Amino acid sequence: MEVKNNIILNHDEINHKIRRIAFQIYESNVNEKEVVLAGIDSNGYVFAKKLKAVLQKISDIDVILCKVTIDKKNPWLEIKTTLSPEDYKNKSLVLVDDVLNSGTTLIYGVKHFLNVPLKQFKTAVLVNRNHKKYPVKADFKGISLSTSLHEHVHINLDGKSFEAFLE
Repeated sequence: MEVKNNIILNHDEINHKIRRIAFQIYESNVNEKEVVLAGIDSNGYVFAKKLKAVLQKISDIDVILCKVTIDKKNPWLEIKTTLSPEDYKNKSLVLVDDVLNSGTTLIYGVKHFLNVPLKQFKTAVLVNRNHKKYPVKADFKGISLSTSLHEHVHINLDGKSFEAFLE
């Protein structure tokens, strides 16, 4: 893949990745009646909404959206979700974020959901940066990048033109 003007993924490429990840989630949950997409606020939740839209087009699985609020500077503080534990208990759940950088946000999100028995637990990210401090992996990922620690990946999923770029 060629990077032009620091753009990693353009609008069409992001839409393609969203569609591919949605198919992977569907394949992983083909025997399920419903799946919970728990998107980490803010871009992870936007990404989860886009995955939900595609999943509803390609399958008859009932997709339940959940917004997960984590203080990214203090992830050990209380995590809030828009669903109660009873709403996702014994269900298939996919924790969704836009970028997997050090793994801090994702691992604390995983820890939160492991307090309740789940049928299946997977993770999905649009960009995996390969700089993990914690033993967490993305089960579904759009792209893996080897970047320097000083570079930052920014993803814009708002408006009519999506893009991921490196700063």
